[in-house]
Amino acid sequence: MSDPDELYKLTADADGVPEGLHLIMGLTGFADAGGAVAQFTDYLLTTLDHTVVASFDTDTLLDYRARRPIIYFDQDHLTNYQPPSLQLYLARDEIGQPFLFLTGFEPDFRWEQFTAAMLQLVDRFTISSTTWVHAIPMPVPHTRPIGVTVSGNRSDLIENRSVWRPHTQVAANVLHLLEFRLQERGASTVGYVLLIPHYLGDTEFPAAALSALESTSASTGLIFPTDRLREANREFVARIDEQVQSNPELAKLVGTLEQRYDAYMEGSTLRSPLTDEDGELPSADEIAAELENFLALRRSRDDGAIS
Repeated sequence: MSDPDELYKLTADADGVPEGLHLIMGLTGFADAGGAVAQFTDYLLTTLDHTVVASFDTDTLLDYRARRPIIYFDQDHLTNYQPPSLQLYLARDEIGQPFLFLTGFEPDFRWEQFTAAMLQLVDRFTISSTTWVHAIPMPVPHTRPIGVTVSGNRSDLIENRSVWRPHTQVAANVLHLLEFRLQERGASTVGYVLLIPHYLGDTEFPAAALSALESTSASTGLIFPTDRLREANREFVARIDEQVQSNPELAKLVGTLEQRYDAYMEGSTLRSPLTDEDGELPSADEIAAELENFLALRRSRDDGAIS
């Protein structure tokens, strides 16, 4: 494996990073149901003071052909080329508490070298804990709080916040690998998987970003402003409810999901709020059919479309 510090460059501001900070991470490119990670990271960068302390080598880590950058064509010439970035920031929460924040694209290449580089940075800055978030679509209703599956070695958070604890194999992303390596070291680490209503998987669901912020606060004690997101979520849910009420099939779907969810949360013998009365998960085809019906309704209602 190549030298890990070849993958990144520290800025002059790196020397001013206090020791013992929390590290928060959210990378795009893997499953991001409800736009949870994209909204979460964008919200933090647009609402909090921050400065770059390390930048990773995009040319080495990114597959440009799989995730092509955007360039602007202005009538007869090209302008404003901005390739994706992967950067580590020093940021401050709403009351001025500092923390480190890794965000950008998920590396396509050199996962082991990237993970070693991150462990190097964890050591350099004497990181006290790491928290990361991602989101997957699941057959749950939008009318109930977003559930979370918690991984890592924070038993207090697993016990108090993890609503679904499956025994299963999953397609990994690079932060799974980093969490695994941190666990091997005995370092404090927690990962949150947000369980997003599958019929809202391709939307920007503000509640998903709120759940990411609330989960991160639970593991770090950091305080984030949420008023703007809460207002956006109220407006979003009102539009969803309007469309559900006008579509009997979708209303039936949501009602069934609510019953399963409530039965599970009340201590039912159901193994999960995601299963049906026979204990089976809906098939991929069933979920796809329900999602397609919902998207068809969205396309047919221009005035009430969800963006």
